Amino acid sequence: MGSNLEPVAVTSLKHDPAWKHCEMYMNGERVQLKCIYCGKIFKGGGIHRIKEHLAGQKGNASTCLRVQPDVRLLMQESLNGVVMKKRKKQKLAQEISTYNNNGVFTDTCGLQVDLLPIPETETSNLFLNRDEGGVGGRKKKSRIRKASSLVNNNNNAMAVAINQSKRVNNHVHMAVARFLLDARVPLDAVNSVYFQPMIDVIASQGTQVAGPSYHDLRSWVLKASVQDVRHDIDQCSTTWARTGCSLLVDEFITGKGKILVNFLVYCPEGTMFLRSVEASTLINSTDSLYELLKEVVEEVGVRNVLQVITSNEERYVIAGKRLTDAYPTLFWTPCAAHSIDLMLEDIKKVEWISTIMEQAKSISRFIYNNNVHLSMMRKFTFGVDLVDFGVTRSATDFLTLKRMVNIKHNLQSMVTSMEWMESPYSKKPEGFAVLDYINNQSFWSTCSLITRLTDPFLRLLRIVCSEERPAMAYVYAGLYRAKETIKKEFVDKKEYSVYWNIIDHRWEPLERHPLHAAGFYLNPKFFYATEEDVHLHIRSLVYDCIEKLVPDPKIQDKIVKETTSYHNCAGDFGRKMAVRARDTLFPAEWWLNYGGGCSNLTRLAIRILSQTSSLIRSKPGRIPLEEMHETKNCIEHQRLNDLAFVQYNLWLRQSNRKNMEPDSMDSISYDKMELVHDWVSRRELSSEDMESSDWMTVDPPSGSIVPLGPLIDDIEALGAGFDDFEIFGGPKDNEEEIGEETL
Repeated sequence: MGSNLEPVAVTSLKHDPAWKHCEMYMNGERVQLKCIYCGKIFKGGGIHRIKEHLAGQKGNASTCLRVQPDVRLLMQESLNGVVMKKRKKQKLAQEISTYNNNGVFTDTCGLQVDLLPIPETETSNLFLNRDEGGVGGRKKKSRIRKASSLVNNNNNAMAVAINQSKRVNNHVHMAVARFLLDARVPLDAVNSVYFQPMIDVIASQGTQVAGPSYHDLRSWVLKASVQDVRHDIDQCSTTWARTGCSLLVDEFITGKGKILVNFLVYCPEGTMFLRSVEASTLINSTDSLYELLKEVVEEVGVRNVLQVITSNEERYVIAGKRLTDAYPTLFWTPCAAHSIDLMLEDIKKVEWISTIMEQAKSISRFIYNNNVHLSMMRKFTFGVDLVDFGVTRSATDFLTLKRMVNIKHNLQSMVTSMEWMESPYSKKPEGFAVLDYINNQSFWSTCSLITRLTDPFLRLLRIVCSEERPAMAYVYAGLYRAKETIKKEFVDKKEYSVYWNIIDHRWEPLERHPLHAAGFYLNPKFFYATEEDVHLHIRSLVYDCIEKLVPDPKIQDKIVKETTSYHNCAGDFGRKMAVRARDTLFPAEWWLNYGGGCSNLTRLAIRILSQTSSLIRSKPGRIPLEEMHETKNCIEHQRLNDLAFVQYNLWLRQSNRKNMEPDSMDSISYDKMELVHDWVSRRELSSEDMESSDWMTVDPPSGSIVPLGPLIDDIEALGAGFDDFEIFGGPKDNEEEIGEETL
């Protein structure tokens, strides 16, 4: 807390119940309030904002996660009382304002009621004291009764209209549900960004709307959709000459054991699906794989492709080497996200981390397999689930552990509540074990340490898998922060070398990759916050990048010369606007705006900084790729190929949108079971489990409706300052690898 804040006693004149749960300070002439539970300071908004904070109610304040449930309930009741008073005042004001000079009263539902004409002199006194005596007073009372009667009638009409609206919505919901259930469409189809627009269009056409037929959808509708998607891809491809693009080679095995290879193209405009190849017979032949990669590179355009990203498997290493020999101006790049995920897998295997992780999973499994405890947990966490989804299973494990640390106080309130103690299931050995873990400070301290160690990896994994911005500019910095965090936590080299060895082992194929080094070097946010010795360390890799991507020696020389201006922050690079924009613009945009004096270096920088570094993203489900490769009818094969082309690209477009968050998922949904299996599933189901599995009594999760701890942007968390040369250099070749026996 700042030293300029002076405590002020809360006087007895402060009657609002929230005053008992905050402290008041003076900052000069301004009053600031502090929550006594979490310590958050409010610089404005008064006691009402504190009350919203304690009540966990949406408004202008974040939610306090440490307040006791009884206090939160008291604040919610107080807020509801304030809202009711405000609504009554608004209703009265509205009733007065809707009476116009023509004697027409309009209620909130838009219904107009003709009132008896009232003389102007009486109108002005209509809402005065009703106890006024005399004949005039009785007339006024009569008028008031009539107006009051009409107002009540209008309120009744409004209530009828609201109930009618609810009934209409229920009919709509049931009609949609019957269609989805009868057609066996997965229920998460309603999460599609196209679902509500479809409802809106149908509603706008009135009642005489006929849906498309089966043959309509298979013919002209699909044809029009293919043309729309191809038009979008053509629009994106016009930017490839300027920004370059990355060819993504994504291999996966179908349920029937077939190996499919999907080819996608990434550029800053988005990721596009090109085609799918059934590669079961050729995948183990490096010659055939090389020819396949070569064919797709030529299809996209050799001049456009900066890199081909594949998995780290040996066959792709060999095919990638042949590809770069055939086309000297492109790189082969292993998937960065896969390497980071393998690091997390290895960290999970460290004995003390594995032990804590299993204890946390036992808490989660106990709660998620009992309807009483699941409902209780969601009540105490205000709808926030224990499980937090990541792009991989390991990411999900560590994100969920972090979520549990964030809601620790809520879980502790739950297991010390009367509801928990009265539950017969909490008295079983499993229940007592859960109680011991949740009330064990050592358990939570270790969980907190694990979350601090792995948070940089999780942030970097989100960065490299995100479509929000190209990731090439951030990979080097992200790995630096991961090593730096581990070094600060353990201090002793013998301890932190265990985890550094994990990173170096998994990152070896990418550690000396010129594109990643150039991405760091050309990101002004990092470059100007780095010591000169580090620049020298990575400059050789940047020169490798220049020689490969720019075949013309004359332009190579110009680029190297222009790096001097970049180093010295000369010309437009040194403008105050450019300095401020280092932290606000995407790196490629920064070069576009301020690199005009170094045109050759700028062109190279934009192409490098516009690339991604990974393949991994959640796999699209229910796209008929397998069916397309199975059919032997040429016409139907082409139709299924076009259908997969449209569906895959629509899914890619939708997955880039922010509203498609894991918050819309249920942690126990079978569709996501592959990611969360260890957290929500028992090894075997028993009859006793089935007795406590009444899903109809369980409230659904409401998602991460409150910020769980401070919200820091993943890019901002990379910070500035990269002056630890040991981190960039890694362990020396003659150093003994320490601590492998602990893995």
